Amino acid sequence: MYIPVLLGSVAGSTNTSNEILPVYNQAYQENFKADTITEILTSAKNAYVLIDPFSSNIVSNIVNIKAKGNQIGGYISVGTGEDWRDDFDALEPYLTEIEWSEWQGEFYVSQTTTGILSVMNARIDKMASWGIDWVEYDNMDWLDTQSKLTFGLEATEVEARTYINALCSYTQQKGMKCMAKNTVEGFEHFDGVLYESYHNEKNWWDTKGTQNFINSGKLVIINHYNEIDCDGVYAEYKSFYKSKNISFICEDRATQKYRHYNQ
Repeated sequence: MYIPVLLGSVAGSTNTSNEILPVYNQAYQENFKADTITEILTSAKNAYVLIDPFSSNIVSNIVNIKAKGNQIGGYISVGTGEDWRDDFDALEPYLTEIEWSEWQGEFYVSQTTTGILSVMNARIDKMASWGIDWVEYDNMDWLDTQSKLTFGLEATEVEARTYINALCSYTQQKGMKCMAKNTVEGFEHFDGVLYESYHNEKNWWDTKGTQNFINSGKLVIINHYNEIDCDGVYAEYKSFYKSKNISFICEDRATQKYRHYNQ
């Protein structure tokens, strides 16, 4: 369970060299509809566009999405196996047999020191061949004391970090960047980070790590969900980090779709 942290002041100087981008999101659907490929092709320009490249009829649109100066992030879950993926059979030996109750068809990764790297690297190879710019690592924080007990996971937390860092190194060798998800602790060499934020849970993450990313000129994205005052939340975050260099996307409760900033 994430514990909300009240917004206040954070120490650290602002680095104005940060790349600040509009954000479009086809991969994450929380309460309302995610951005569609049609909307992205029509409206996204010089943006960070997150897609699930392994879902149907996505890859054929990559060239056209990039034609407007967009950078494409490709979604990959590193902490779970999803039974609808084409490579699930290859991944299954490294997963727990107990289904993750929050997401139907997903199973936590249990072993990280055997053959799972080659399965995941094959996904990264495909993304590189499709022209994707970033690999966005979902479920990086899946393994902790509670999940080990509940699901009987075999890997240690140190092994889990080593596994993810090895995937990032391979990603960078392939000429792509690594986008962390919800945590930068132990992943300081990643190129950017996306945080999921909620109306009553702002800044629940390691804010010092976030500030360090901002100070280093790395791409920092906040994906905020189910909000009636998107403008107000964005202003809060910019004030908290003493920086305008935060890329922001907000799930607007009024329109029931994403609002895109920094355009």
